[in-house]
Amino acid sequence: MKFGFAGLLIAAFFCIASLDATTSNECRFSQSIDVPAPGLVRVNVPPETLNAARPDLADVRVTDSAGREVLYLIDRPMPRRESALRSQELITALEPTATRITLTTGTTSMLKGVTFETPPGLEFIKAVMVEGSHDGATWLQLATDKPIFRMADGAANPSVSFSEGVWESLRLTIDDSRTPAVPFTGVLLEVAETNAPAEPLLLTLKTRDESFGVTRLSLDLGAMNLTVASLGIETTDPLFVRPVTIAVPELANDNIRERTVCTGSVYRVDFNGKVESQVEIPIDRQILGRELIVLIDNGDSPPLVIDAVHGSRRVTNLLFFAPEASRYQLLSGNSQCAAPRYDLSELDDQLKNAGATEGRAGPLIANADYKQPDNLAALPLTGAKIDVAAWKFRKPIQLSKRGAQQIELDPDVLVRTARDQRDLRIVVEDQQLPFLIERPSISRALPLASARADDPKKPRLSRWSLKLPQAGIPITRITCAADSALFQREMRLWEEATDNRGDKFPRELGHAAWKKVPGETTRDFAIHLDVAPRGDTLFLETDNGDNPAIKLHDFRGHYPVTWVIFKTPSDSTQPIWIYYGNSGAASPRYDVALIADQLLRAERTPATLGRQENMHSKSERIIQTLSGSSLYIFWGVLGVVVIGLLVLVSRLLPRTQ
Repeated sequence: MKFGFAGLLIAAFFCIASLDATTSNECRFSQSIDVPAPGLVRVNVPPETLNAARPDLADVRVTDSAGREVLYLIDRPMPRRESALRSQELITALEPTATRITLTTGTTSMLKGVTFETPPGLEFIKAVMVEGSHDGATWLQLATDKPIFRMADGAANPSVSFSEGVWESLRLTIDDSRTPAVPFTGVLLEVAETNAPAEPLLLTLKTRDESFGVTRLSLDLGAMNLTVASLGIETTDPLFVRPVTIAVPELANDNIRERTVCTGSVYRVDFNGKVESQVEIPIDRQILGRELIVLIDNGDSPPLVIDAVHGSRRVTNLLFFAPEASRYQLLSGNSQCAAPRYDLSELDDQLKNAGATEGRAGPLIANADYKQPDNLAALPLTGAKIDVAAWKFRKPIQLSKRGAQQIELDPDVLVRTARDQRDLRIVVEDQQLPFLIERPSISRALPLASARADDPKKPRLSRWSLKLPQAGIPITRITCAADSALFQREMRLWEEATDNRGDKFPRELGHAAWKKVPGETTRDFAIHLDVAPRGDTLFLETDNGDNPAIKLHDFRGHYPVTWVIFKTPSDSTQPIWIYYGNSGAASPRYDVALIADQLLRAERTPATLGRQENMHSKSERIIQTLSGSSLYIFWGVLGVVVIGLLVLVSRLLPRTQ
């Protein structure tokens, strides 16, 4: 390798600044890098190294054959975000079947596309032809029949891309032959971005869940701390448009929630016999965990047939100067060390752009001499002792293996625990296990037994009685199918409740407007609940007016999924229980910061709940099952029995003279 004067300065600086600060037994892992000749070396940091290291790579070290620390530089090349420019001049002409926009770009920058601006809330779908010109007279076609659209469900694609180039003028022709013209308020020019290297990323589809109108994919990235460039969906569906949200689980208020990383749209549309497809979602974010969540909004359309999901990641490079041909070590996996303070700011650009030998990191090897730092993270993950006398119910947690666990709360637990789950406890012997609660964007469906409950005094009213499997299930939505081909109805959902005096009254749960027209795609109808039901019987009704009664069937109740995440102690073989049903319990206060990182990043094993056990006496169970007027009747009967016994005893006693 040949070096100029700047290269000699770089080499001299690296040789002089070699350090002696870190020993190999302070890092959990090592990888060998064989350097065939002295000079600048560039290593593409593999996913297994990123997974073992801290997100900012502050614990990474490079050592030579003598164990001396060698300075290095991390280079994360990222695409320069394209900038949007306004055209210098814009002329719009309305023609009988098209809208033609001619604009003067006023820039010598490389252009890659245009973005149309429209008034908010406007729905449309159009085909666009783009032409470019250098003199305003001769036009070259750059793109044809490219779709732009904005849907009511949020799916949108206002941009048209074309091959990168410098153009003095652009002519945009929007096809209005099928739908009325759209009032465009402006056009932005998209300047081409600076490319950055990316390589394929192997993704594993862990779970797929279908909730009402939403497909949720949970993807395993294979490693943590990856900078994901894009995500693509492979589907054979011929035509579709779907809004897509990319999210990650993160800790918030001592619970796990889904945080949106970015949004976009995937589509495959047909314009004038030409199929245009876009199934890639650009991301370009570092994902700290292993899990990526994809939410596809299907609206009233059936879910997509997804054959596979693929992705790509941005490359992370490590550069260092090797003063001699030798075997170097790449060390990683130290959660306590401080970040190295290498003052390479003046050489940053020279190093990133200099020619370098491509090095390759060997397999990740665990360090047998690694010394675990003495810190709180190494302590057992257990909480304080607990007296469970006040808890009414418990279930055994059935494990398939030790480590991080994920259990889904079933209706038995959801009915008897507090709405915010503040009375949940995970207990082994008399010791609590800290846990996190995660509420993913998933719901479960329960079939509801239904029967007609029409009121003979109100012949125009259709009413259905819906029976829940048990009282108090926190359902948030009722869905059903309709056989009627044409109808428009206002639907009302309510239940019969009892006030403090034992009087019954209708308690409103939700309202919805349902409409169906001939030829419409078959879909389920839904009514969202404003409040959770208290009992086990709901009533759905509507006023038919002078129209035939509508026919509904296949009623289902949907409740949101709640997961409990915890880690089992490695040194215990005792059974683990989940306790619930204590109205006086406060929310547990664990040192969540100590366990959150481990639980968020660990590979979880699904655990299941066993049979419910009632911890109280039979008489208490009878009283707990009574509510409203039944409770008043119980106490009334009990009072009559007591009075009768007192009268009987008084008659049996001898009378005083």
